[in-house]
Amino acid sequence: MTKTIILSVLALVSIALSFFYEVKKPESTPAETETASLMLYPIQTGEDIARALQLQVPSHLSEPVDSAFYHRYSRKLGLKLDYSEDKDLLETVSKWLGTPYSYGSNSKRGTDCSGFVTRIYSDVYGIDLSRSSRSMFDDVTRICKDSVRTGDLVFFRRSPRQPIFHVGIYLKDNKFVHSATSGGVMISSLKEPYYRNYYYAAGRVD
Repeated sequence: MTKTIILSVLALVSIALSFFYEVKKPESTPAETETASLMLYPIQTGEDIARALQLQVPSHLSEPVDSAFYHRYSRKLGLKLDYSEDKDLLETVSKWLGTPYSYGSNSKRGTDCSGFVTRIYSDVYGIDLSRSSRSMFDDVTRICKDSVRTGDLVFFRRSPRQPIFHVGIYLKDNKFVHSATSGGVMISSLKEPYYRNYYYAAGRVD
């Protein structure tokens, strides 16, 4: 009987003490935190998708942005870059600026519009496009002007009954690079009256 009473008293004391003391969960180490942030979760419901989108990659694992590169080419090309553009495209295009116009050619000694575009796509993307601007239009998926993005092609024609006569590569902010008969490889704006009047369509190479 005495033993039972003693055990009962100890149990009551233990319960009472539990209200005054809180057992703290050990703090996780940085390594454990980073591991948790990289855990893969099964995607089964909308909540799972939302949870996965909230996961963040540790800063030391993300690739640093080469801000110096983009700042340099922003000045060279006269564009406001957001640091996400294709670096190879920007660098390659800048090397062609000032190349004189030469009908039927596609070298840095001279190039026409379609020759310039085919060389850029070959050098930057490893894609072989048709040689003329008219047949090149068949190589692309036509897109709305509002959806055009860096690297897309822009085409021009003088009237609905006439064929495409010019092509360029879209860069940013209505600017595109092309080889013009009066100036060679240069950057122009789709807002300029001449190009605004003759603009026909934009296309994306898949």
